Amino acid sequence: MQADPGFYGPLPYNPAWVWCGAAILALVAGWYAFVWLSSRAGPASGSAPARPALTDLPSLKAAYLQRIRDVERDAAAGTLDARAAHQQISMLLRGFVRDATGVDATRMTQQDLAQHPLPAAADAVEALYPAEFGPGPLPSVGASAARTSAVVRAWS
Repeated sequence: MQADPGFYGPLPYNPAWVWCGAAILALVAGWYAFVWLSSRAGPASGSAPARPALTDLPSLKAAYLQRIRDVERDAAAGTLDARAAHQQISMLLRGFVRDATGVDATRMTQQDLAQHPLPAAADAVEALYPAEFGPGPLPSVGASAARTSAVVRAWS
């Protein structure tokens, strides 16, 4: 007989709790393994896989050439002043470079463009700088549009 009837010994725990704890530990370990394996770089191969074309270049050229003609037409009609027309032509050229190559030329200076392998775009932007920012007489919008259109047409 027990000496103290109010004392109860520890009750054994249910074995299901051991399995629940083991399952949680396994899930956490599996998650870490998944994250580690999925974030590793793939196997390096000797030849780089061919990249798909970023865009349909002929359609892109046609669209930007039309936009340049629209700016030239607006400037000729007097609805757009020459400086604003030159700035729009420059932004169109930079936008074309971005869409054709993936290089965000809209945020680059002329020197930044010259450091990239984009010499035609850098030369055209350099020719547009005086018309965009210079205090002197502005070159004709038609000449700037023609030069920019030639760069877009020659892009490959």
